[in-house]
Amino acid sequence: MLSLVSISQSFSPTERTKRSYNRPPSSVATLKQDNPLPFPVRVAILGGGNFGLSLATVLGRKGIPVTMLVRSAKVANHINTHHCHPSYMSDISLPPSLLATTVPSSALSDATFIVHAVPVQFSRAFLESVKEHIPYGTPVLSASKGIEASSLGFMCDILSDVLGKDRGYAFLSGPSFAREICEERETAVVIASSDLLLADDLASLFSSDHMRVYTSKDVMGVEVGGAVKNVIALAAGMCEGLGLGTNAMSGLVTRGCAEMRRLGLTLGAKSSTIAGLSGVGDTFGTCFGPLSRNRQFGYRLGQGETMSEILNSTTEIAEGVDTSIALVKMIKQNLKSYRLDLKYPILFGVADILEGRQTPSEGLERLMKMPMRMEFFEEKYDSDP
Repeated sequence: MLSLVSISQSFSPTERTKRSYNRPPSSVATLKQDNPLPFPVRVAILGGGNFGLSLATVLGRKGIPVTMLVRSAKVANHINTHHCHPSYMSDISLPPSLLATTVPSSALSDATFIVHAVPVQFSRAFLESVKEHIPYGTPVLSASKGIEASSLGFMCDILSDVLGKDRGYAFLSGPSFAREICEERETAVVIASSDLLLADDLASLFSSDHMRVYTSKDVMGVEVGGAVKNVIALAAGMCEGLGLGTNAMSGLVTRGCAEMRRLGLTLGAKSSTIAGLSGVGDTFGTCFGPLSRNRQFGYRLGQGETMSEILNSTTEIAEGVDTSIALVKMIKQNLKSYRLDLKYPILFGVADILEGRQTPSEGLERLMKMPMRMEFFEEKYDSDP
């Protein structure tokens, strides 16, 4: 694939928006050689939170023009004037090619790629508010993880519902704390898309000396991993808050990953994806990393704080809270199986705690009294290699 900086700059904005990423697999090899990425590449980042900032910084440091669409004119002016965010990671210097605006048309009208980094629960309303400014056919990369409480859908469902099916979509996940990305600490992530050409192009776009980007076609596997890992992190935080030790934490996270795998296989994901960066890899980072908001939320619950006390004391969003409750509803709605609580005891247990039906210590006691069985009791029914 040609380097981004070596591609001719003769493409007009109109030509750039005609790039199609919905081609049959047989044409991929030819496209890679004959149809390089449109240039000049311009990326719009939807959302001004930590992760949107980190991805914008990766691109900006490569000299790629990036425009962040933010809500506050004060924040936009601060970023454009001082090259740092006034609230999030304010000690990080942002590259000069990164600009911010509150005007959707300014950010989106000539974007060749759009990165969606708005929290899942706010994504549908946000996309509805800006969709008229998104050029037809411009591909969207989602960096949001979770399940929408109202529809019980993943980001792939929300994007398709709001922006239609006639464009390329991709989904980024993996162990990737925003601050470590901005500090150029080595990071590996995966981008999944049903169109491998789009996944390859985005991987080239975001790859750097410090950022390794793998590709996948298993969108569902990446979506399941990105959502469920936050719920497991809540449980891991509670485990630490209760002072249960390393043995308990390791066992809990491992069994949580088994539930993630079981759910993923049921929804059509590949076992290898769940075992990869977007599943087990992201779960490890979120459960054991000191920067994890979900782990910290769970820790405070384990220490005895209430949901309202935690929510009232922070402006940062722990996606796992809403996702946990939506996840259990989705499982009950879509999986018509006997004793789902025995197949997903950790996922169901976290939701019970968040909704006030049991305390963290009661949840632990319930887990320890679960019936004894094979470690992977569904193994004889699993045809996935």
